[in-house]
Amino acid sequence: MTTGFLVLPDLPEASLLPVRAPCVVSHRSGRPWIVGSWPSDELVQADAGPVRAAVIGFCPVTAARLAELTRQVRTIADADVVARALPGSFHLVLWAHGRLRIQGTLTGLRQVFHTRLDGLPVAADRADLLAGLTAASVDEQALAARVACGGALPPPLSERSMWTGVSAVPPDHTLIIDGDRTHEAKRWDPPAPRQPLAPGAAGVRDALLSAMAGARTSGGGARTSEGGLSTDLSGGMDSTTLCFLAARHDPALLTFRWEEAEAGNDDALYARHAAQALDRAHHLVVPQSRLPEIFADPAARSDAEQPYLFTRSLARMRRTAEILAEHGSWRHLAGHGGDELFTGFPGYLHRLMRRRPLTAIQHLRGHRALRRWPLAATLAQLLAADTTAAWWHAQADRLTTPPSRDRVPPIGWGVLPVHAQPWVTGKSLEATRAALHRAAGEHGPLAADRGQHQTLMALRTTAPAYRQLARIFAAHGVRLHQPFLDDHVVEAALSVTLHERATPWRYKPLLAESMTGLVPDLILSRTTKGDFSQDLRVGRRRNLPALLDMFADSALAELGLIDRDVLRARLLAPQADLTRDIALEQLLGCETWLRAARSIRIPWEN
Repeated sequence: MTTGFLVLPDLPEASLLPVRAPCVVSHRSGRPWIVGSWPSDELVQADAGPVRAAVIGFCPVTAARLAELTRQVRTIADADVVARALPGSFHLVLWAHGRLRIQGTLTGLRQVFHTRLDGLPVAADRADLLAGLTAASVDEQALAARVACGGALPPPLSERSMWTGVSAVPPDHTLIIDGDRTHEAKRWDPPAPRQPLAPGAAGVRDALLSAMAGARTSGGGARTSEGGLSTDLSGGMDSTTLCFLAARHDPALLTFRWEEAEAGNDDALYARHAAQALDRAHHLVVPQSRLPEIFADPAARSDAEQPYLFTRSLARMRRTAEILAEHGSWRHLAGHGGDELFTGFPGYLHRLMRRRPLTAIQHLRGHRALRRWPLAATLAQLLAADTTAAWWHAQADRLTTPPSRDRVPPIGWGVLPVHAQPWVTGKSLEATRAALHRAAGEHGPLAADRGQHQTLMALRTTAPAYRQLARIFAAHGVRLHQPFLDDHVVEAALSVTLHERATPWRYKPLLAESMTGLVPDLILSRTTKGDFSQDLRVGRRRNLPALLDMFADSALAELGLIDRDVLRARLLAPQADLTRDIALEQLLGCETWLRAARSIRIPWEN
């Protein structure tokens, strides 16, 4: 089912807007309030005097419980009372005394966009929905930055709408519609990471158990997952954790795994161990021969909201959704977001060195031994006192500087350095530099601690792509739920002290500690991570002719953003590692998005 919704103000002109949709929720006046397309059991609404609330998404709340919470609301500023009391992943729409408040999730998995349609303010959960209704044109500057930087384009810059006239609300903000006026208001600051590991792990455990309630039922609890719940079982800690949590309520669930192409990938060993413990579950292992190759069908239409980050596996994910649907799954659990939330980023060392130097030195020795950081570069990063503004300016100034061959430790404000690929044109570079310099004056840190800031950057970079992935599954009748990205889980993890979340001596210590007793010790003590580079090498080699043919007729080249001859030469040249493949994947996302954007369609009219 293709989904999307609009939120309209309670004004007489709203009834005249050119919007026709299969689902409509009306204001008390009878005018349209929320219109669009969504599963019938994923919208719950409640009235409480002059206040109305609607929850859209995965949330195990009944209308009676929502009404009880809504009665505590006096003004739209009290919407947090409702949001904090509800587990799951959802949009919250609140109407109080003629004003509207619309918000998504903290990671951007569910985001809010807004524009003006025939002079009236309207909000939506999809930028392409608003673009289609208003005939918006492509924002070439936003596209140029994506082309130049790919997945390394940092948020909030990466969260900018790809359409002129369509604005994206930052995940930590909310949108207020007051009559015919709109404004965005800050609604959340990350928690101070002060919780020790043991109590913090208990908080994460409780939050995950609550998040799984949203995975088992849709809004209102109208439908249970019996006979229709599936989970990824890759053998990694994230997906395997969800399998064991889901099996507590549905022991006969279906688990799913791709067979590995790389002989050295030990995911299969851990997956088999988990499968033995989940002896009542049905385990589906799909061989490589039944899966599309990496980079298969590169010209296939992509999601029209924004360039998709993970295009190399797009055909494989579509086939996965088809297989799950064929096996009766209607709700699928995936561990996306677990790496970003629980792996830990080394930026925490910067503040730790100033507050607990002995602990910092111990951690530094561990990181240097593990990652082979050169001493001089590491000390330079630790001693740097630059601001986020200086970091943004530095990214702009070094945009065309070749990546360093040294292992420069990421202790600064970024997760990845921003580097433009050699096929990017001067036009694209000029627009990107301007955007990076402008960001220096517009965007401060996402958190005071660099490690916390880096975690939020990683979450907000990938969560929108996971939102697009959910639409791929929905197109085949499977609803994708990603519990690690639920707000309560994110907040619980962010509350834990950074040096206990990111220790070099233990893999994902916070998740492992939180799942002790629920997940087998062999899984929680795992120190390796599966490698899928062989899939990438084989797929790129076999699909290179199709990639070259597609870029020979490049829409990006027509706009003057890439040089197709330089691109062709680079793709045909020998590759020392996989960095060019990753850059190609992100360029492919921009190319297929631009082609889709030229024939934008209203989601429920597809």
